[in-house]
Amino acid sequence: MAYDFDLYVIGAGSGGVRAARFAAGFGAKVAVAESRYLGGTCVNVGCVPKKLLVYGAHFAEDFEQASGFGWSLDEAQFDWATLIANKDREINRLNGIYRNLLVNSGVTLHEGHAKIVDPHQVEINGERYSAKNILIATGGWPQIPEIPGREHAISSNQAFFLKELPKRVLVVGGGYIAVEFAGIFHGLGAETTLLYRGELFLRGFDGSVRKHLQEELTKRGMNLQFNADIERIDKQADGSLKVTLKDGRQLEADCVFYATGRRPMLDNLGLENTGVKLDKKGFVEVDELYQTAEPSILALGDVIGRVQLTPVALAEGMAVARRLFKPEQYRPVDYRMIPTAVFSLPNIGTVGLTEEQAREAGHDVQIFESRFRPMKLTLTECQERTLMKLVVDAQTDKVLGCHMVGPDAGEIVQGLAIALKAGATKRDFDETIGVHPTAAEEFVTLRTPVAG
Repeated sequence: MAYDFDLYVIGAGSGGVRAARFAAGFGAKVAVAESRYLGGTCVNVGCVPKKLLVYGAHFAEDFEQASGFGWSLDEAQFDWATLIANKDREINRLNGIYRNLLVNSGVTLHEGHAKIVDPHQVEINGERYSAKNILIATGGWPQIPEIPGREHAISSNQAFFLKELPKRVLVVGGGYIAVEFAGIFHGLGAETTLLYRGELFLRGFDGSVRKHLQEELTKRGMNLQFNADIERIDKQADGSLKVTLKDGRQLEADCVFYATGRRPMLDNLGLENTGVKLDKKGFVEVDELYQTAEPSILALGDVIGRVQLTPVALAEGMAVARRLFKPEQYRPVDYRMIPTAVFSLPNIGTVGLTEEQAREAGHDVQIFESRFRPMKLTLTECQERTLMKLVVDAQTDKVLGCHMVGPDAGEIVQGLAIALKAGATKRDFDETIGVHPTAAEEFVTLRTPVAG
């Protein structure tokens, strides 16, 4: 049978665009459907604008520290509207780049909501198209729990478009999005409370990292409320919000920001017309080749709920394009040793196993750890400390994990991720000459284990 397209991609986010571009480059006839914005969550309401806001928030401490180096500054003034307008301009520029990437690759772009009609047909804007393969790359969507007054709360989708910076912000959640936005609001001058129902935020990260960040955020004056959850939100006559906690306490805020998880975006996608199955969490179920239970339909990225990171979606998109249209170049995505950063203030960078994971896996573990005040702060009043940690297998000397909390942690750990991916040993680290004076050199001067 002759199809209109070899591959029809639903969703023009990172994974979908990567799969479409490379499939077209391999000679396939490809279309992409997008109902919102080109570039998906990351470019529009995710990592890119968030990082821009993090940069903005960081200036507060730069101004504070400048006097130690002889700079006299008038009182700094911050304008939220200027930051948001400049952010919007940059996102619009990136939208245009994504459009050009697709069109110049020979991909047909359909703007509208695509619905799967059957295993080989998609309907969009009243038109039907047939495809040999359909790829679901629709991403995720933030969730706000069903509590009284939930309509008064916002998610990350709205946070990027607030008309003004709220004076008092209550951030709810314990994952990286909650921690990052709490840092943004706090750094820009809002009175910020981070509320999480668990014992300590960033579950799944190394214990030393979690505790160190808690200490640093507390030093900076952020109000951390653990073992706490919201019962209801009520809007007051003056527009402020009264937040009642499950333990009966009440808090007041001008903005309640929820970052308590994301769901797969499958609304009105037409999956009921296919044999596609969902897992117990509602994500699209796929095998190691990203195939669903319907052989002609594939899925990747946040919608399958594996590792919800932009570079992972890009790797999955590349793998799908190669397997379908350039099989001699195909290689599976390796989910081990994926580096990641949390753009909290201070930053977190991490790759490999946490100490807890290494012990659970049965490794005889050696821990090398250093906490120090960075050189940049020695002429200032700032008491922030950096954490660097290596998790090492005592039997093989292999470095299993690398963790950092401090300035530019993501930038530093990216390079170390290559070493860990290549199987570096602690001896390799010890025999590497450091770049002096830098914080990064601490990773190659850790000599004495702190725990066995």
